[in-house]
Amino acid sequence: MNLLSSLWNVVQGKLFPFLEEEMGELSNKEKQFVHVCELCALEKHVLSFDMYRFGRPRKERLCLAMAFVAKAVYNFSKTKILIDYLRNNATLRRLCGWETKREIPSESTFSRSFAEFANGELPQIIHENMVKKYCKEKLAGHVSRDSTPISSREKPKKKPKKRKKPKAKRGRPEKGETGQPKPKTKLQIQLDRTCEENIKDIPTCCDVGNKKDSKGYKKSWIGYKLHVDCIDGDIPVSALLSSASTHDSQVAIPLAQMTAERVTNLYDLMDAAYDSKEIHEMSERLNHVPVIDSNKRKGDKKEFDPAKKVRYNQRSSAERIMSNLKDNYGGNNVRVKGDKKVMAHLMFGIIAMTADQLFRLLM
Repeated sequence: MNLLSSLWNVVQGKLFPFLEEEMGELSNKEKQFVHVCELCALEKHVLSFDMYRFGRPRKERLCLAMAFVAKAVYNFSKTKILIDYLRNNATLRRLCGWETKREIPSESTFSRSFAEFANGELPQIIHENMVKKYCKEKLAGHVSRDSTPISSREKPKKKPKKRKKPKAKRGRPEKGETGQPKPKTKLQIQLDRTCEENIKDIPTCCDVGNKKDSKGYKKSWIGYKLHVDCIDGDIPVSALLSSASTHDSQVAIPLAQMTAERVTNLYDLMDAAYDSKEIHEMSERLNHVPVIDSNKRKGDKKEFDPAKKVRYNQRSSAERIMSNLKDNYGGNNVRVKGDKKVMAHLMFGIIAMTADQLFRLLM
């Protein structure tokens, strides 16, 4: 928190007066953009990015990265709209590093740069460093876990046909004959693997997802599913992308492992989709208290005790984050194709949202 306070004082007391003397008065959106760029240390990460040892000058890559952050902050639906706005708004253009309109690259250059950022997972690296720098030393009370549908303009991948299981031998086994042991479930396998191994095993192809909304109506979409962990203060600390058809429980364990490397928390809050013996066990292994809503499909619904019921109400922060991402930071404006590009697009929005929420703690 001391690091955050000192950065806030530098930005408010020195950087803003300097910028306003050079460029004139800054709008609220322009100030928000400056806050995000300063907090995520964009220059440090882009200039040291391994993918830029060859090709275009690194300075131009930094300008392009700042432009993509601006796209998330301003919630522009297309890169073309971003370029037009940069040409007409001298202040934002200069904040990104281009003095004149002629210096702004073409749309194809923006596209190629974005592909490089996505393949190198630059937004994920920036977000991870932000969280570790400003949240790791702070004890978080609750981690709220949830997912949200992400629609994409892609052709869904066809699922391979399931092979028929061989029929079991009828009758009682003969003397000395042992039956075949049941294969381990995916969640049981995840318990014995590292975070990296579990993440690699998550399906990320575009397909069709189905779920029921709060009113019980069935909803279908083509695309992906974004899984997010957030702490108190509506600050997202971890995010993973999966295929739309992936069940929430299949991503819970790798997401919990990822979050444990970034922050220290006491309680894990999850809805009934995560009610599984293995997810409970993983939470306890990490020295957390699982507060997971009971699933009716497993019998009678178990009610929380009064203390856990109060804590479970904090899980609404995950739903607020999902709504905020979609309404204000580009979550509803996915125009790119491929899981890496979709994740990069969403992560630029999560970076902007994380920075905004962190600074709100000081206001």
